[in-house]
Amino acid sequence: MLKRNPWVAAGCVSAVLLLAACASSGVAREPVQKLSTQSVGLQADQRTALVVQDWWRSLGDEQLNRLIDQALQGQPNLAAVKARMERMLAMADMTHAASLPQLNANATLTRQRFSANGIYPKPLAGNVYNIGEATLGVGWSPDVFGQHAAEWAAAMGQVQAARADAAAASVTLAAQVSRGYIALARLLAWREVAEQTVAQQDAAQQLVKARAQAGLDTQIDQRQSDGLLLDARAQREALDEQIMLARHQLAALCGLSPQALDTLAPNIQALSMQEMPTDLGADLLGRRADVVAARWRVEAATQDIKVAQKQFYPNVSLGAFAGFNAIDLTSVFKGSSHEVGLVPAVHLPLFDGGFLRAQLRGREGEANVAVANYNAVVLEAVKQASDAISSTQSLQRQELEQDKALQAAQQSYDMTAQRYEAGLVNKLALLRVQSQLLSQQRASADVRARSLSNRVSLLTALGGGWSEPNTTTP
Repeated sequence: MLKRNPWVAAGCVSAVLLLAACASSGVAREPVQKLSTQSVGLQADQRTALVVQDWWRSLGDEQLNRLIDQALQGQPNLAAVKARMERMLAMADMTHAASLPQLNANATLTRQRFSANGIYPKPLAGNVYNIGEATLGVGWSPDVFGQHAAEWAAAMGQVQAARADAAAASVTLAAQVSRGYIALARLLAWREVAEQTVAQQDAAQQLVKARAQAGLDTQIDQRQSDGLLLDARAQREALDEQIMLARHQLAALCGLSPQALDTLAPNIQALSMQEMPTDLGADLLGRRADVVAARWRVEAATQDIKVAQKQFYPNVSLGAFAGFNAIDLTSVFKGSSHEVGLVPAVHLPLFDGGFLRAQLRGREGEANVAVANYNAVVLEAVKQASDAISSTQSLQRQELEQDKALQAAQQSYDMTAQRYEAGLVNKLALLRVQSQLLSQQRASADVRARSLSNRVSLLTALGGGWSEPNTTTP
């Protein structure tokens, strides 16, 4: 029967070869496992506190709102991240397109002199002819073993990771602008205290100088007073430098020229301090764009392993063409010039010297790296959230104690001022008490700035208001 029907023989041989070509991928290796939510201290039955998407508006400063809007639109680094996302999407589209049937048309015209001593006989030999060809071809590689689906899933995993990266970059940029704005507000508050300190030390220096001339103080007292005044002036100048650099940094974050924010003067007391969320649940990992990006990279690497595994199976492709071909242009489109062909093909990985196994081990190694990176990102995410919550609780207590210390210093200064007006103490004693008050005012501005900055850290650690779109790989 095989002799009578060569197609049956070919089919049997092909079946045997297909089975033989399903090469072994070797011994399976134990992959790195992802951390569970319980292992990092997150409870499945607890929900993470929700954060609004434009969380920075809760600080209640319109200048800050405008700066962050500007940064999200014009920051070059953020634009680069978004461009990488578009590039990954284009590559995914290319991968998907390659798995679909391809149709192409070809038309050529050749004027050729055939060698008189070549392989072509007369009348071609030694003469010049015009050769025309017009063909239509179709090709398709059917996804028999699921390789194309795995390739597309891997590509889409990278796209989703790039999208999450862009979201994480936006959250990070908003946080950087907010913290920079708060830092500038703290420096300006310190600058105000420094200005009062210079005035206070200048008054004290004048008093000590007069007392030294009257013999009531020594030259040592006068030199000490001179040094304190010079130190206060130096600190004021250092603050002016820091303020200038802080404004430049903010301008760079917003994509503006360095001098664009030279008049920016935020008031730290005008920034809102609202109740902070402190609940952590397993859903935190779905709120963090960086964690989601790492998770999608694990998914993409897992699909790459599947692609490498499919390489051990035969690769089948189908092709066909139809058209016209003639040496004389006037005969190109005659019925006798038509040509038709079928081009089925099977790629059989019979022997590759261990290349496919090495490729599979490499993909498995990449997947293990992706899982390890995911675990590291998860641990860092939980740590950031836990640290911010702990700092929130500590800073609330620090603010209460600092408010008490500031009130005590203010009361001490008020009472000393009353005694000075009554002639019970001299002005030098009043100025010394004022030094304590200024020190407490500086400390209060510092604690408030740290509380505000920690608020930004906590809101971003809880995801920054981002939520994963309802998208899946094909």
